[in-house]
Amino acid sequence: MANTQDKSNSESPLKPLPIASPSASILLISPNNEILLLRRVQASSSFASAHVFPGGHIDPEDGPLPPHGDVRLHQDSLAYRVGAIRECFEESGILLTRDRNTENINETSALLQLTGQEREAGRHAIHNKQTGFQEWVHSHGGILDTGSLHPFTRWLTPANIPKRFSTQMYLYFLPMAHSGIPQTLHIPTCDGGVEHTEAQFLPASEWLALAEAERIILFPPQFFLLSLVADFLRHGVSSEGQGLSTESLQTQRKRLLEFVKSGDPPWGEKCISPWPLKRDGKRLVMGLDEPGPELEGTNRRGDAERVVWVQFRGKGGTRGLEIGWRKDVVDDRMTDEESQKNFVARKKERKGRGSDEELEQALRGKKEKL
Repeated sequence: MANTQDKSNSESPLKPLPIASPSASILLISPNNEILLLRRVQASSSFASAHVFPGGHIDPEDGPLPPHGDVRLHQDSLAYRVGAIRECFEESGILLTRDRNTENINETSALLQLTGQEREAGRHAIHNKQTGFQEWVHSHGGILDTGSLHPFTRWLTPANIPKRFSTQMYLYFLPMAHSGIPQTLHIPTCDGGVEHTEAQFLPASEWLALAEAERIILFPPQFFLLSLVADFLRHGVSSEGQGLSTESLQTQRKRLLEFVKSGDPPWGEKCISPWPLKRDGKRLVMGLDEPGPELEGTNRRGDAERVVWVQFRGKGGTRGLEIGWRKDVVDDRMTDEESQKNFVARKKERKGRGSDEELEQALRGKKEKL
């Protein structure tokens, strides 16, 4: 009886895994190949004061999604694309729609052109639930440009974080300056302080430099994707001292899309749930290869080649962000202590918010098997 009681006490049930809410974000690329970031309000319940890509929760009106527990919930679908375009409009005022009356829907000149007053009135009405987003777009002769969204990784919040998301990331290229589209359609505006206080396009390299100088807050997903994009969308001037030519900008976009389609799996299919691989001084080295607990046992994978260094500060801030190659920081001849810490970290990721006692029990079990 004593042994039975001891076993019962030592195997207390783990807390349930927090549900990962479906969401979507867009890396919106300007005519000059700059990236839009928005600064979250300080009172935000997630990513407070951080700079983020436009995006947010998927609403039921965006379209049907598989139920929680179904692995298909974490796949690209029309609902994610509709939600991404809706959130982008609500948060930045930039409307990614086309004129449905244009014969050739692939022409860049087919983008729906509304006045600033019409767009602002629409943002207000949609935010206040006075009309549905798709209904409003249709009433103005538009059709959502979902086909121009390019999937660019999915991110599942680690299991030990109470507020979790399953976020589909996309790339979207705004038409080049020569396309005949009024450039006023591409000027972002904040939402009046509801969720954001700033909205600005800057080169990816400049956003990274601001984060490294601790002038803005970026979280690992944003820092990581900006780092990848910065290798292709390079800001610069021509030999004549002018801005890059349209041809050069188009070449950058083409190479970025080729990269997105490369890899095993391709970047459009990678699913990443960061987990603590090891500690490096005050910083954590986060592995990016795991897809998250919801997708264990599937063929979904993240990026096995890279890692992210990050130091998490109080009140949700970060510092010391850096991208590196995993082969350069992970030694196969890891010490027993490092191996045990690694095991505990991964157990915590997979099991959810288990207590310290539960983690220690898991570690003791691992030692016995060794």
